[in-house]
Amino acid sequence: MYVGGTLISSVEFHGNMSLVIFMSKCPLACRYCHNVELLEDNTQKTFDEVKSDIDNACDFIDAVVISGGEPLMQMDALVDLFTYIKSIGLKTKLDTSGIYPDKIEKLLKLNLLDFVSLDIKAPFEKYRKVTGADVGFEVKKSMKLINVDSNVCLELRTTYVPTLHTKKDIRNLVNDVEGDIYTIQQFRNRNVLDPALEKVDVPNPHDLKKLALDIKPLFDGIVKVKSGEFGEEIIG
Repeated sequence: MYVGGTLISSVEFHGNMSLVIFMSKCPLACRYCHNVELLEDNTQKTFDEVKSDIDNACDFIDAVVISGGEPLMQMDALVDLFTYIKSIGLKTKLDTSGIYPDKIEKLLKLNLLDFVSLDIKAPFEKYRKVTGADVGFEVKKSMKLINVDSNVCLELRTTYVPTLHTKKDIRNLVNDVEGDIYTIQQFRNRNVLDPALEKVDVPNPHDLKKLALDIKPLFDGIVKVKSGEFGEEIIG
């Protein structure tokens, strides 16, 4: 399987220490992507090597997060990993773009997911502008499938990029989504796929909090802001 790296994190699965496994490859070309090095990374690990990484960490973690890239591109490996993680009593979290609803449905049917962070790149009808692909319908279908399973916590998250999104976009988007958590993430202008975005100012975290307060009445769930300056904040 293609694996770009791992790290231990206290923030990727709220309330849990987790091992984060970054699986390489992604079919999208999100202009603000900050994991550019994973898009075409060809570093490979065997299942046993990744299993060893999990075993070495399992005494001091509660969960394993599989992120990317787009992990669902490596579906067979993903099923094997999540099955093993569940078998040793750890929680599971998937970070995904949601563009493969049929694969998400399979993971749900296998009861392999505890938490999903679903990246909502833009209002569904504007996906091509941000990702280069008209896949909003697939993402919306994935969201609906996950919401049917009451055993899975769903976080929806949007990286707010001033030149790609307007505040009205975020308000329209929130009116069209459903989940347990909605997180506005601060755009960072380093190591991005589109070099033009390196000149775009990083959003002020206080402005992001104002935007989050503005949309909170529109979302039936927890609203958060994630920034480099203040980490993850729940908006009250």
